[in-house]
Amino acid sequence: MTQPWTPDILGEGFEQQTLNLDGGAVATLVRYLGVDPEWLAVSGASPDDTGIDADVLYVHGWSDYFFQKHVAEFWHRAGARFYALDLHNYGRSLSPGMVPGLVTNLADYDADIEAALSAMGRSGTLGRDRPLILLGHSTGGLTLSLWAARHPGIASAVILNSPWLEFQATELGRRAIAPLVGLHARLHPLTPLPPVDPGIYTRAVSATLDGEWDYNLEWRPDRGFPITPAFLDAVFRGQATVAAGLGIEVPVLVLLSDKSYLQPKWSADALTADVALNVDAVAHRALSLADTVTVSRLPNAFHDIFLSPEPVRRQAFERIGRWLPMALQPSNAEAWVARTAGL
Repeated sequence: MTQPWTPDILGEGFEQQTLNLDGGAVATLVRYLGVDPEWLAVSGASPDDTGIDADVLYVHGWSDYFFQKHVAEFWHRAGARFYALDLHNYGRSLSPGMVPGLVTNLADYDADIEAALSAMGRSGTLGRDRPLILLGHSTGGLTLSLWAARHPGIASAVILNSPWLEFQATELGRRAIAPLVGLHARLHPLTPLPPVDPGIYTRAVSATLDGEWDYNLEWRPDRGFPITPAFLDAVFRGQATVAAGLGIEVPVLVLLSDKSYLQPKWSADALTADVALNVDAVAHRALSLADTVTVSRLPNAFHDIFLSPEPVRRQAFERIGRWLPMALQPSNAEAWVARTAGL
């Protein structure tokens, strides 16, 4: 049964819909109806230029949920319809008694994504829908990459915000410990692993500390949800699939910081770096996603590019704005096809 749209916690312009999944689980879809200026008013474009007529589906990362209102506002100003998905056992979809982030295979999120696309009114038929832009952060970026590869012909472009495509200790480290993690996932799937998050990222982004962002601390805890063998095994298997080559058939944009800070103690350097990923390893692994991949490194960016200081996130939006029109409809594409015919 389809649930009605209701007002969302983010306030004016935002609505949410509960998505009922098999087995009693739920996901939550958020949409932005737009209360900020229309495209023509903010761009100075001609009446024939209506911006990007597309649907955007955002998926969050580990220990996270959608609260980045300014991301929705950016896409609305660009002319797109923006939606964000709180996956089952996360954020708006998390109820008392649930294991936060519980998953044993990243493909388990296929049901969430398919329910979201249905609620967005998409037919799933190539050529009949508006272009679909997938936008994923961290583990959400890994999840959407795998989904796009398994479901060709649905998305038109993929944008990844610091995607967790490779283990922090690089591929060799992942391959060394993956069998042990897999064994624990079979024997003790929900036993928490030793905590590894010292709270540095929270200090960098939270308005209660050195950051500028307010959010629900139950849905995005200071030191993250406890990591379980089941979750880490699912991520490792997903990363191994990426390493083998995904073959995504549409253009992919990967946004990354220019450097990492993976130290266990606080330093001001954490305010100018990704404190969660080995960004060099991810940049290398990104080349395994598709034939057409653009890796864009942003100086001093945070792990969530869109939670970085304002000059950094403004630059990120500018880079998306330059890349996306070409990705969706390359300039003079038909002329180039004709020009190269028979060569």
